[in-house]
Amino acid sequence: MPGEDEKPYPIPRDPSLAEVAIALRDAGHWAFVVDGRWRVVYATDEIRRTLSGLAGLAPCALGQHLFGPEQMRLSSQWRFGPNTAELQRHNFLDLGPWCLADTPGGRDELREIVDRPLRELVDELSPIDETTAIALTSYMGRMLWQDPASVPCVGLRVRDASGRLVGTALIYKPAPGMTTIAEMTTHGDLRHFERMQSVAKAGRRPAAILFADLDASTPLSKRLPTATYFTFGRRLIRAADTCVIDAGGLIGRHVGDGVVAFFLAETQGSESAAARACISAARSLSAAVHQVGERTEVPPGDVALRFGLHWGSTVYVGYITTAGRTEVNALGDEVNEAARIEACATGGRILASKALIERLLPGDAQALGIDLNHVAYTRVADLTTATEKARRDAPAVAVCDLRGDHL
Repeated sequence: MPGEDEKPYPIPRDPSLAEVAIALRDAGHWAFVVDGRWRVVYATDEIRRTLSGLAGLAPCALGQHLFGPEQMRLSSQWRFGPNTAELQRHNFLDLGPWCLADTPGGRDELREIVDRPLRELVDELSPIDETTAIALTSYMGRMLWQDPASVPCVGLRVRDASGRLVGTALIYKPAPGMTTIAEMTTHGDLRHFERMQSVAKAGRRPAAILFADLDASTPLSKRLPTATYFTFGRRLIRAADTCVIDAGGLIGRHVGDGVVAFFLAETQGSESAAARACISAARSLSAAVHQVGERTEVPPGDVALRFGLHWGSTVYVGYITTAGRTEVNALGDEVNEAARIEACATGGRILASKALIERLLPGDAQALGIDLNHVAYTRVADLTTATEKARRDAPAVAVCDLRGDHL
């Protein structure tokens, strides 16, 4: 069971602050809400999850001053956000003029309230209370070897029906403008973004593994005009991602005309469900590739995907974020074996390992049309299409062809 700090925070009691908190929560904003004395009364789950580095919900000092000792102590433990003394000082200088204006006892009282390292800054503040909104730049700490990230913030004063000031909402957003954010996210699938968060903390996770690649891609690329082949490849990757996401999987690397995907037992609900989802995605993609070929006017006989499906009991799964991309990755012997199985699946075959098939419970096998008692397996080393690397890395892995062809 999660502790108190791992639960969503309650909505503030004040009606006006409650209305603001609910709107910010429902819109999915990064936001804090403070009352008229700058005590933290609400923080959205979105900002708490980000401050924790996607490792739960970061704690905040509810009921304590935003720049008080307890809030500063907790923020220094966050993986992201104003988690250093320098960043806390920067934020205090930006928001301090409002804090000072809202403190009845003026500078003397504010010095007693804020954390000790901030007290020397109080004399630098000039109180402002006539503004309704301000825009400022907050700086959020990241990994130790990276520079702080600039995060735009909008401060909005909250007043009740009589016009009395009851608090302030601090609303943050990523640094790029909304046009850039929209371009990066509107083509994405929210289901996949949410699944990626489940592997933010890398770890060993039982999973079904799917490798797929275009068979005989080099001759096809030489035969088609470059622009046509590019369009075909783009449509193929989009179709592959859709098939994986619809089946509940996580998309891994895109290499050339290929795709890697993982179907986790923890997100699918069971090992059998994960194996079923992997097979379903492969079959859907096998059918979709022909539709992609038709749209791009590629002859049907020139389009086929190779599939290698395998089970990984100890696959280490997580995602890697760099300055240029974010992608799910997995390590383990079974991942390498899946790649070798795929390389043997020439002619558009779907080769699935015995380890994967035997994860299926009878109900899931029946839904897939697989008779578990009559599946014929062949060792990879005995396949006529076995590559040198396959014989070296996965010779004893037993596989079957889910297309029903002979091995």
